[in-house]
Amino acid sequence: MSRSRTTRLLGAAVLAAGTLAALAVPSTAAPASEQAAPELLAAMQRDFGLTAQQAKDRLAREADAIELDEAVRGSAGESFAGSYFDAARGKLVVAVTDGRAAEAARGAGADAVVVSNSARELDAAKSALDAMEASAPQSVTGWYVDVRSNSVVVSVDRTRRDAATEGFLARARGVDDSVRVEEVAESPRTFYDLVGGDAYYMGGRCSVGFSVRTASGGAGMVTAGHCGRPGTAVSGYNQVSMGTFQGSSFPGNDYAWVSANSSWTPRAAVNMYNGSTRAVSGASVAPVGSSICRSGSTTGWHCGSVQAMNQTVRYAEGTVYGLTRTNVCAEPGDSGGSFISGTQAQGMTSGGSGNCSSGGTTYFQPVQEALNAYGLRLVTG
Repeated sequence: MSRSRTTRLLGAAVLAAGTLAALAVPSTAAPASEQAAPELLAAMQRDFGLTAQQAKDRLAREADAIELDEAVRGSAGESFAGSYFDAARGKLVVAVTDGRAAEAARGAGADAVVVSNSARELDAAKSALDAMEASAPQSVTGWYVDVRSNSVVVSVDRTRRDAATEGFLARARGVDDSVRVEEVAESPRTFYDLVGGDAYYMGGRCSVGFSVRTASGGAGMVTAGHCGRPGTAVSGYNQVSMGTFQGSSFPGNDYAWVSANSSWTPRAAVNMYNGSTRAVSGASVAPVGSSICRSGSTTGWHCGSVQAMNQTVRYAEGTVYGLTRTNVCAEPGDSGGSFISGTQAQGMTSGGSGNCSSGGTTYFQPVQEALNAYGLRLVTG
């Protein structure tokens, strides 16, 4: 990063290396394999082209990667430049800016690559683009940190690229050398009629994300913010009165929570639309590269991979920050629904582009942000 290079602190790098070297990678392969429901394995076989055993092995390796990722993120210090799961090798890859930290990460059980830009520098470049959002034309569909290429990617709808686009891109490239441009086939859109998990109705149709409880024991759900505003009445999949939107944030964020009346019992489960449900046991964040599945009443149960975190997405209705980017397909009728990796809740469907015939990109709002915003706890089993 020639324009924003900061001086590396050798002492911090040595400390990070020493800390990482002491890490032990727990073996979670057996529990992860035992938890793999036949329906989950079938979906992964279909969407990843795997055998049942290969799907089990991937889940086991991803469980190990999640635990190691949490440790590495807290120990690599200023050298940390991001991490991702490499499905081909079945390992977590840690990007660092210092050779000693890379050696320590390898000693802890991860693969490591030495890169030019730290996570802090990439995040600073992305934040600078966020500050330019008001001047971006509609042809610019968003931007995100791509940990695999150690860059900040600005996405542009190639069908709408014009002089205004080129002007903005020139300014964006001027922010930092890490900024690069990627063309996409179409602009993202919010899925007002999208459901993940069971459908619910509020004048339109959206989806239950995850069941939650309040501090006082009240029940409800989290979903997409663009589906409703505080005070909006909601009925469930069976058209029976469910409750009311209590809080909603969109744009900026895309989360909301709906209180449920006594007719509804919250369950730690996601509808797989094959007569079965997927258990929800927690909300540990799956790193980039991990498999992830989405539930929706329009397109059913589909799986893909996490591609990037903390993406800024520019919908026609407004910009949303901090979304997670995936290559899971979705179509109108899937909004607000559940994204889950293994048994870990990840987030609620926000919007995207493409479809489930030709493939597409879908973004989700991380669930923990919604829980924190409203003081809720996830219902787990």
